[in-house]
Amino acid sequence: MRRFIMAAMLVASSALAHEPLFDADGYRVAHYRAPVRQPPAGVGRIALAAAAQLVPDRDAIFIDVLPAEGGHREPDGRWRLASSHDSIPGAHWFPDAGRGQPDPAIAGDFATGVVRLTGRARGRMLILFCRSDCWMGWNAAKRLRSMGFANVWWLAEGTDGWRDLGLPLAPVQPEGGTAT
Repeated sequence: MRRFIMAAMLVASSALAHEPLFDADGYRVAHYRAPVRQPPAGVGRIALAAAAQLVPDRDAIFIDVLPAEGGHREPDGRWRLASSHDSIPGAHWFPDAGRGQPDPAIAGDFATGVVRLTGRARGRMLILFCRSDCWMGWNAAKRLRSMGFANVWWLAEGTDGWRDLGLPLAPVQPEGGTAT
Protein backbone atom coordinates (compact mmCIF):
# COMPACT_ATOMS: atom_id res chain seq x y z
CA MET A 1 0.00 0.00 0.00
CA ARG A 2 2.82 2.36 0.89
CA ARG A 3 4.46 1.80 -2.51
CA PHE A 4 1.15 2.48 -4.24
CA ILE A 5 0.74 5.81 -2.41
CA MET A 6 4.30 6.87 -3.24
CA ALA A 7 3.82 5.90 -6.89
CA ALA A 8 0.56 7.85 -7.02
CA MET A 9 2.28 10.90 -5.53
CA LEU A 10 5.06 10.70 -8.12
CA VAL A 11 2.55 10.50 -10.96
CA ALA A 12 0.56 13.43 -9.55
CA SER A 13 3.66 15.60 -9.09
CA SER A 14 4.85 14.68 -12.58
CA ALA A 15 1.51 15.78 -14.03
CA LEU A 16 1.77 19.12 -12.25
CA ALA A 17 5.33 19.63 -13.50
CA HIS A 18 4.15 19.18 -17.09
CA GLU A 19 1.39 21.75 -17.16
CA PRO A 20 0.11 21.98 -20.75
CA LEU A 21 1.12 25.13 -22.63
CA PHE A 22 -1.87 25.05 -25.01
CA ASP A 23 -5.52 24.09 -24.71
CA ALA A 24 -7.44 21.93 -27.20
CA ASP A 25 -8.33 25.02 -29.28
CA GLY A 26 -4.69 26.06 -29.67
CA TYR A 27 -4.63 28.98 -27.23
CA ARG A 28 -1.56 29.40 -25.03
CA VAL A 29 -2.75 28.86 -21.43
CA ALA A 30 0.48 28.95 -19.39
CA HIS A 31 3.88 30.62 -19.35
CA TYR A 32 2.76 33.59 -21.44
CA ARG A 33 6.18 35.29 -21.41
CA ALA A 34 8.07 33.18 -23.92
CA PRO A 35 9.30 33.63 -27.50
CA VAL A 36 6.56 33.57 -30.14
CA ARG A 37 7.80 32.56 -33.58
CA GLN A 38 4.86 33.27 -35.89
CA PRO A 39 1.36 34.73 -35.85
CA PRO A 40 -1.72 32.55 -35.57
CA ALA A 41 -3.23 31.14 -38.76
CA GLY A 42 -5.05 33.83 -40.74
CA VAL A 43 -3.38 36.67 -38.82
CA GLY A 44 -0.62 38.87 -40.26
CA ARG A 45 2.46 40.03 -38.42
CA ILE A 46 2.91 43.79 -38.75
CA ALA A 47 6.37 45.32 -38.56
CA LEU A 48 6.88 47.81 -35.78
CA ALA A 49 7.96 50.55 -38.21
CA ALA A 50 4.81 49.99 -40.31
CA ALA A 51 2.56 50.11 -37.24
CA ALA A 52 4.21 53.37 -36.14
CA GLN A 53 3.08 54.99 -39.41
CA LEU A 54 -0.60 54.27 -38.75
CA VAL A 55 -2.98 56.67 -37.01
CA PRO A 56 -4.90 54.86 -34.24
CA ASP A 57 -8.67 54.68 -34.78
CA ARG A 58 -8.35 56.14 -38.28
CA ASP A 59 -6.05 53.67 -40.05
CA ALA A 60 -6.25 50.83 -37.55
CA ILE A 61 -7.60 50.01 -34.12
CA PHE A 62 -4.75 49.28 -31.73
CA ILE A 63 -5.71 46.81 -28.98
CA ASP A 64 -3.55 46.19 -25.91
CA VAL A 65 -4.32 43.02 -23.93
CA LEU A 66 -1.69 43.21 -21.19
CA PRO A 67 -3.12 42.16 -17.81
CA ALA A 68 -3.79 44.76 -15.13
CA GLU A 69 -0.71 43.98 -13.06
CA GLY A 70 -1.68 43.79 -9.41
CA GLY A 71 -5.24 44.81 -10.26
CA HIS A 72 -8.49 42.94 -10.64
CA ARG A 73 -11.95 43.24 -12.12
CA GLU A 74 -14.86 43.66 -9.72
CA PRO A 75 -18.08 41.66 -10.29
CA ASP A 76 -19.77 44.87 -11.50
CA GLY A 77 -17.15 45.23 -14.27
CA ARG A 78 -15.06 48.02 -12.72
CA TRP A 79 -11.31 47.53 -12.70
CA ARG A 80 -9.35 48.08 -9.49
CA LEU A 81 -5.87 49.05 -10.65
CA ALA A 82 -2.76 48.83 -8.49
CA SER A 83 -0.86 51.09 -10.88
CA SER A 84 -1.32 52.96 -14.12
CA HIS A 85 -0.67 51.32 -17.46
CA ASP A 86 1.13 52.99 -20.37
CA SER A 87 0.42 51.87 -23.91
CA ILE A 88 0.67 52.98 -27.51
CA PRO A 89 -1.09 56.36 -27.74
CA GLY A 90 -4.65 55.86 -28.97
CA ALA A 91 -4.71 52.16 -28.07
CA HIS A 92 -7.70 50.51 -26.42
CA TRP A 93 -6.78 48.42 -23.38
CA PHE A 94 -8.67 45.20 -22.65
CA PRO A 95 -6.84 43.76 -19.60
CA ASP A 96 -6.61 39.98 -19.44
CA ALA A 97 -8.39 39.49 -22.79
CA GLY A 98 -5.30 37.72 -24.11
CA ARG A 99 -5.40 34.87 -21.64
CA GLY A 100 -5.89 31.45 -23.18
CA GLN A 101 -9.09 30.92 -21.22
CA PRO A 102 -10.22 34.38 -20.08
CA ASP A 103 -12.94 34.87 -17.51
CA PRO A 104 -16.27 34.74 -19.41
CA ALA A 105 -17.15 38.32 -18.40
CA ILE A 106 -13.79 39.59 -19.68
CA ALA A 107 -14.17 37.60 -22.91
CA GLY A 108 -17.67 39.03 -23.37
CA ASP A 109 -16.50 42.60 -22.76
CA PHE A 110 -13.66 42.05 -25.23
CA ALA A 111 -15.96 40.73 -27.96
CA THR A 112 -18.60 43.45 -27.55
CA GLY A 113 -15.93 46.13 -27.14
CA VAL A 114 -14.20 45.23 -30.40
CA VAL A 115 -17.54 45.06 -32.23
CA ARG A 116 -18.32 48.54 -30.87
CA LEU A 117 -14.89 49.92 -31.83
CA THR A 118 -15.16 48.56 -35.38
CA GLY A 119 -18.75 49.69 -35.85
CA ARG A 120 -19.46 46.05 -36.77
CA ALA A 121 -17.11 46.37 -39.77
CA ARG A 122 -15.36 42.97 -39.77
CA GLY A 123 -12.80 44.28 -42.27
CA ARG A 124 -11.40 47.08 -40.07
CA MET A 125 -7.68 46.75 -39.46
CA LEU A 126 -7.07 45.48 -35.92
CA ILE A 127 -3.59 45.43 -34.37
CA LEU A 128 -3.23 43.26 -31.26
CA PHE A 129 -0.31 43.48 -28.89
CA CYS A 130 1.01 43.02 -25.38
CA ARG A 131 4.77 43.09 -24.71
CA SER A 132 7.59 41.44 -26.58
CA ASP A 133 7.76 37.68 -26.13
CA CYS A 134 4.19 37.60 -24.87
CA TRP A 135 1.56 35.13 -26.01
CA MET A 136 -1.40 37.24 -24.89
CA GLY A 137 -1.42 39.43 -28.00
CA TRP A 138 -1.14 36.25 -30.07
CA ASN A 139 -4.10 34.66 -28.25
CA ALA A 140 -6.25 37.77 -28.65
CA ALA A 141 -5.43 37.98 -32.37
CA LYS A 142 -6.35 34.31 -32.81
CA ARG A 143 -9.60 34.89 -30.89
CA LEU A 144 -10.65 37.86 -33.06
CA ARG A 145 -9.82 35.95 -36.24
CA SER A 146 -11.99 33.06 -35.03
CA MET A 147 -14.80 35.57 -34.41
CA GLY A 148 -14.76 36.46 -38.11
CA PHE A 149 -12.65 39.61 -38.14
CA ALA A 150 -10.78 39.50 -41.43
CA ASN A 151 -8.03 42.13 -41.07
CA VAL A 152 -6.25 41.09 -37.87
CA TRP A 153 -2.58 41.86 -37.29
CA TRP A 154 -0.21 40.96 -34.47
CA LEU A 155 2.46 43.42 -33.30
CA ALA A 156 5.01 41.00 -31.85
CA GLU A 157 7.22 43.64 -30.21
CA GLY A 158 4.29 45.24 -28.37
CA THR A 159 4.83 48.16 -26.03
CA ASP A 160 8.43 47.08 -25.34
CA GLY A 161 9.37 47.47 -28.99
CA TRP A 162 7.41 50.72 -29.32
CA ARG A 163 9.35 52.22 -26.40
CA ASP A 164 12.67 50.81 -27.66
CA LEU A 165 12.04 52.54 -31.00
CA GLY A 166 11.93 55.82 -29.07
CA LEU A 167 8.19 56.27 -29.52
CA PRO A 168 6.08 57.60 -26.66
CA LEU A 169 3.73 55.60 -24.49
CA ALA A 170 0.68 57.15 -22.85
CA PRO A 171 -1.53 56.22 -19.89
CA VAL A 172 -4.67 54.29 -20.85
CA GLN A 173 -7.76 53.20 -18.96
CA PRO A 174 -9.36 49.76 -19.29
CA GLU A 175 -12.15 49.29 -21.79
CA GLY A 176 -15.25 47.45 -20.68
CA GLY A 177 -15.53 49.07 -17.28
CA THR A 178 -14.36 52.11 -15.40
CA ALA A 179 -11.14 52.01 -13.41
CA THR A 180 -10.72 52.98 -9.79
